[in-house]
Amino acid sequence: MIKSLANGVSWAAFGVALMAAGQAAAQSSAAEVSELVVTAQRVEENIQKVPVAVSAFSSAALERQSIETIQDIALRTPGFTAGAVDPIQSNFAIRGIGSAFGISQNAGGDASVVVFVDGVYAGRGGTPDIDALDLQRVEVLRGPQGTLFGKNTIGGLIQYVSRKPGADPALRLEGQYGNYDRISLNARGNLPINDQLFVSIGGSLKKRDGYEFNETTGHDVNDQDLKTATLALRYLPSDDLDVVLAADFTDQDQRGNPRHNICNAAFQGGVHCVGINPDPRVVNAYTDGYLRRWLQTYRGEVNWKSPLGEITSITAYRAATLNFRTPFFSNPVNPPNQIESTETDHEKNKQFSQELRLAFDTMDGRLKGQVGVYYLNEDNTRIEDLRQDFPAPTITGVATYPQMVKGHSWALFGQASYAITDTLTATAGLRQTWEKKSGHFIGRKVSGTGLPPPLAADYDVRGSKSWNAFTPRFALDWQVTPDAMVYASATRGFKSGGFQGIAGSGPSQSTAYDPEYAWSYEGGAKTSWWDKRLLVNLSVFRTDYKDLQVSQLVPLCCVVVGNAATARIKGVEAEFVLTPIEGLQIDGGYAYLHARFTDFASGASANYTGNDLPRSPHDKIHLGAQYGFDIQGWGVLGRVDYTNQSHSYFEASNIATQKQDGFINWDGRVSLTSPDKRWEIAVWGKNLSNELVPTYVTAFAPYQQVLVPYAPPRTYGVTLTWKM
Repeated sequence: MIKSLANGVSWAAFGVALMAAGQAAAQSSAAEVSELVVTAQRVEENIQKVPVAVSAFSSAALERQSIETIQDIALRTPGFTAGAVDPIQSNFAIRGIGSAFGISQNAGGDASVVVFVDGVYAGRGGTPDIDALDLQRVEVLRGPQGTLFGKNTIGGLIQYVSRKPGADPALRLEGQYGNYDRISLNARGNLPINDQLFVSIGGSLKKRDGYEFNETTGHDVNDQDLKTATLALRYLPSDDLDVVLAADFTDQDQRGNPRHNICNAAFQGGVHCVGINPDPRVVNAYTDGYLRRWLQTYRGEVNWKSPLGEITSITAYRAATLNFRTPFFSNPVNPPNQIESTETDHEKNKQFSQELRLAFDTMDGRLKGQVGVYYLNEDNTRIEDLRQDFPAPTITGVATYPQMVKGHSWALFGQASYAITDTLTATAGLRQTWEKKSGHFIGRKVSGTGLPPPLAADYDVRGSKSWNAFTPRFALDWQVTPDAMVYASATRGFKSGGFQGIAGSGPSQSTAYDPEYAWSYEGGAKTSWWDKRLLVNLSVFRTDYKDLQVSQLVPLCCVVVGNAATARIKGVEAEFVLTPIEGLQIDGGYAYLHARFTDFASGASANYTGNDLPRSPHDKIHLGAQYGFDIQGWGVLGRVDYTNQSHSYFEASNIATQKQDGFINWDGRVSLTSPDKRWEIAVWGKNLSNELVPTYVTAFAPYQQVLVPYAPPRTYGVTLTWKM
């Protein structure tokens, strides 16, 4: 059950309350809910007319809810969870489908939920913080998106959509101060050069002290030092041609994120727990570690209204350099039983992508759609060093694992919608993808009397594998009334195959695991009520997965990925926005998720058939309320957000030590805006109840210890903004 959900309030009761509020709204003076445009089908459409389960956050919503990261988005989105191995290795799951370990832990693997930034696939290296970009909106598409977006969107995707440079001069300056000595500066500007050429530029700086303290070194850890910059140039020579050249840069250099050690003091009389501080915000690592990231993206987008339809070309080059050291298992103050495990990684990734598509509208608007071609080339070089200091000399030492992986992917795709009648529309689409991955993998002992795990023997191997996939989509939508649309769809998605991150032997390392596939069936409704003062959107879905890639931690070895399972996922999702009186908005969402392995035998004795999929909470509810009013010309706006999520597991075993308990999150913000709308001061707080939420768990069974990084504690601060 959802944690602390008072008196077991049911979804039915919640719906009754919502209907009552809506009836009251009909008798009050209220404004319509603002229309929101999304690109869930690669063209701009009103979100209420799109037969896809999509949540969207406008630029105003991002600001009013103090949204900085995808983790903030996940708290507010039905069916979406976001954890993190460390600050740059995120784990996203939508409707129970995600990658159990951070994508950066594997040079030859891919995530199941991906991010697109202005149409560019962000494969590795993460993305800039949301508040560092001049975003028009953020969209979350739930379920497989294999037809229009392609591979690795088997769980869903997140889209960042930036505001393009325009004709209106603008300047926005923002400064922020918060606890943990947080300092943030952000500047954005838009300047028209002439009536055809426009430029926008932005930059941000974030610094704060660490959320945790390392007793061994005496330093705060898990701090932040992040710099970003963006630049965009737009050329509009005519009404038919729109050219945008853009770049963004991220520079991050901070201390690491050592794991907190939850130790079983009853094990061996507590010999392995001596010196470990039980405070969850205190760690005992011999080194702080470090996290350094340099990310750069260059993008060119051309939109041309040709006689055949609108042609869009998106060309992008993306480069990411990651260097980080994580002491993930530490007990350095208990000699002679000192236990240490440290991971050091150096990764360079280069990615080039090209998409060309044609959007057409013919037969007096009865037939609409698009066709396109897509190409992606990735070159990833990664060196991972694993250091282990254990009481047993045979498993003590340092091993290095260089990996060089090249990937190529081609796709042809198309989707068309035909209006059978004025209210009934049928949609069909397909995508054919061809791809190949080739890798050179080395495993070598650097030091130690034996071969430290997971290395059974030195190896130097190569591997190569090709795949192809056919991912169609079929949908039918019926505009029952001008304010109500119902739809049904069937969609296939797939996630690319790959190679192990670290393997114990050459044959295991050079053998690729296969892609995973899913068919998703969904029915939904998008409705507005009471003169558009209330929007209610519903979706019911079932997804069948086969060849599911499952990541498992093998103690004293490695993370092993294999096509181990089939799964069935069922669920219900609902979202609403209500404006009962002028200035007041109430919004929220609910998700019920039943995600189980239907066949999963792990090893000779472990059978996980019937277990929950990792990071698939059964229930999740989000409620938000905001109210704005004027006092002698000064605008006051207050907002509070509440999220209540039931328990879930981090691994397929569903054991207690891999469990994330249910949690509640409260966020709030109050702002005051000057009469001329130029100045705003806001006071905000996040995780106000100071909930302790693990973002990832490693259970180290041989020593009965659990290693955990945690989400941020209670944070609060003040923000001052000036706009021109």
